[in-house]
Amino acid sequence: MIELTNVTKLYGKVIGVNDFTLSLGVGAYGLLGPNGSGKSTLLNLITGQLRPTQGTVRVLGESPCNNANLYRRLGYCPGGEGLYADVSALEWVKYLQQLQGMTAAQADAASKTALDLVGMSGAMYRPISTYSRGMRQRTKLAQAIAHDPDFLILDEPFNGLDPVGRHELTQVLLDWIGMGKSLLFASHLLHEIESITESFLLISGGRLLASGTAQEVHAMMQGLPNEITLRCSDPHRLGALLMQERVADSVRVVDGLLTVATPNPSRVFEPLPRWLAQTGLQVTEMHSADESLQALFNSLMKMHRGEL
Repeated sequence: MIELTNVTKLYGKVIGVNDFTLSLGVGAYGLLGPNGSGKSTLLNLITGQLRPTQGTVRVLGESPCNNANLYRRLGYCPGGEGLYADVSALEWVKYLQQLQGMTAAQADAASKTALDLVGMSGAMYRPISTYSRGMRQRTKLAQAIAHDPDFLILDEPFNGLDPVGRHELTQVLLDWIGMGKSLLFASHLLHEIESITESFLLISGGRLLASGTAQEVHAMMQGLPNEITLRCSDPHRLGALLMQERVADSVRVVDGLLTVATPNPSRVFEPLPRWLAQTGLQVTEMHSADESLQALFNSLMKMHRGEL
């Protein structure tokens, strides 16, 4: 589906993507990275909006630059707005489908179906200037799927959506994947990716840090520190106890929260109730990233910076 070979993109002396090599088959993938990591540059290279300074980009076997036939097989939801305030969602989506080669009647039917699918049926005739940010985001997604592409590319599609809107669009994307369609989903929020797919790519500084499923990377990272955060009645005393019991590599207290780094979180979780009963300490809040991509993200970023 995507093949990048030694791709580098320079903006003057600034590196957007650095010697990026990647091969992905059909399927659903999350593209994870902090703001400024190179996600948007990578998507712009894949969609042909940018040409690489070095290397080659192939999408569905073809170069994406100025390739109208390929564009008909791609759906793209950009991170920026790019909407016209004085037209309706239906007019805007319909016009874009006509640019794809549909007749006016075909574009009208396809646009109404897509807008209904993303929950915009009741507002599709209103001017875009009256829309909330979430409604504009839904409209952008509608134009990306209206022509029924083979491969959907999304840049931060959940921006501006409330929890109900996020849930509804998550279901739309899961249904899309269930139809055998392909998806590349960029986000800096890990829980958004986890709700869609377990296959992910992690980039930072324009470089690929890791790829695969969460389970595969967990296996690769076994033994590296995981962090547990606790709010308790006496965080300093509990931190000292965990160090004394040798279940923590390090502890720190910031703003009343105790953060514990440990290679084996179960060594903390299993005896913790007994220790609390013995000492009279009370824990009112506890968070662990061990079973999510957050732990992988944090540890891989530390490895990238040479801290592990």
